[in-house]
Formats: sequence, structure tokens, C-alpha cells
Amino acid sequence: MSHEQGARLRLAFSPCPNDTFIFEALVHGRISLPGFFPEAVLEDVETLNQRAFKGLYPITKLSFAALGRLRQNYALLPCGAALGRGCGPLLAGRTMLTPEELRRVVIAVPGMDTTAAFLLRYFLGQDIKLRPMAFETIMPALQDGRAEAGVIIHEGRFVFEEYGLICMQDLGLFWEESSGLPIPLGGIALRRDMLSLAPALSRAIRESILHARQFPELVMPYIRTHAQEMAREVIDRHIGLYVNDFSLNLGEEGRAAVAFFFRMGESMGLFPPFAGDYMAPV
Repeated sequence: MSHEQGARLRLAFSPCPNDTFIFEALVHGRISLPGFFPEAVLEDVETLNQRAFKGLYPITKLSFAALGRLRQNYALLPCGAALGRGCGPLLAGRTMLTPEELRRVVIAVPGMDTTAAFLLRYFLGQDIKLRPMAFETIMPALQDGRAEAGVIIHEGRFVFEEYGLICMQDLGLFWEESSGLPIPLGGIALRRDMLSLAPALSRAIRESILHARQFPELVMPYIRTHAQEMAREVIDRHIGLYVNDFSLNLGEEGRAAVAFFFRMGESMGLFPPFAGDYMAPV
């Protein structure tokens, strides 16, 4: 069965450069997924998180904080994840605030089910006031005083100083220093009624990443079409940071980090207990 003749299979991921880099070859037929015609659905990750609670997409990018609540319905693929060191969200603002002051102000977050919101709670505790905003609006809101503090993600970590902002706390670094593990940000989840597809899909995603690494100029037009920050240097730094060896395969250290993340979420009362295997069988 040719790529064109396959059954339609929606792949939902974010328009951020790391995701468009990962999936470009797969959605354009340069890498095959036998029996299926991959169709890309691009949405902000918090939109994907919320749609996953309705089981809308069979394959979707999810914040690990959302997956922690969805393990009964979705399983994690071993590839395509954003996980690593030195890549976590930043708690930023125009002026430095102490943790005590931060607990008294409303903090902008890129969605209540994002890993960014999870890490903020991990850092400051549960008794904080959060205001969900689209991630691309947080830095402008901080710049013009509509918010006193906010958590910035994605390529924002490379450009926040251009908005006159300072980093009060690198939340990923706080996680790394307290846990000794890399920070799980987001992963590719497969709905559990589709688990038979896990081996073929995992292979295809890995091949799509390798293809993009081999032909970076070929995938760049697709990436630039969807990127929030268009500067090539920012795009390259974004991809270099968030697409790494953990993206090809979580491996033992990556799985340990994800398992610890889920245990912490359960202990904080954010995730329901789950006794099964959170990984898709490959």
C-alpha cells in the first residue's frame, strides 16, 4: 500500500521547531509508515493536552504533566521526547522577587497542565496563584506590566532578555539539582487502543529525526513556516537543545527521569496513582 493509499492517521504535535524538525520527513512522506497516510495536526501543546483528555488524537505530543494524568488512556513512545539538561522553563519577570513574594502574586503559566506549571509548583509549593496564558503572550505581558512573573518556555529562553526580563529561577535546573535527573518536558503519546502501532511508529519517528539531521536545509522551510521566533540562530539553538539523544531513545536514564517525575506528581497529589506500564510496548 503506497503512502497516498494508506489509511489517514493524525499525528498531533506543536508548531515549535523541535517538533516540526522531528516530524517533517514523516508527514511529507520521506519516511514511510506502512499502511498509513500521516496527517499533521499542529496546535499549541496546552491545546493538545486538553484535547487528549477527550482522546481526540491517536498520536499526540503531550506535556509530561498532562501525561501523568492520562496514563490510563495514553502510553509514552520511547522516541520523539523533549527531555534533557539545561532546557527547562524559566521563571522570569522585570524585577527579582523572592519566593515569598512570588507566592503572593499571580504567575503567568503556559497552561495549567504543562510541565512548566508542574515545575513551578515543585519549586514554590502548591499554594500559589496561576494565570494560564498562551506561551507566546507571556513575555509581552511581563514586558508591559500585565503580569509580574511568568514561566517562559520553548525559544523564549533564548530571547527573554530582549524583552527586558530577568530570570528569577531556572526551574529545570532546580529539578536537576534536587533530583539528579534530566527534566522530562514533553513526549509523544499513543492512545492505548492503538498500541499495536507502537513498534512501527517508533521506528518511523526515529528515522524521521535521523533524516532531518542528515538534511537540515530540506526541513527548514517547514520549520520556519510555523516558528514563533524566525531568526535562524534561535531556531537552530532551539532544535539543538530540545532534539537530542533522548529524542532518539529515552534509554535507561530517560525512563528513570520520567518514572521519578510521575512519582513526584503522585506524591504532590497532581496525578492519580497508576500501577501499569506508562511506556508503549515496542
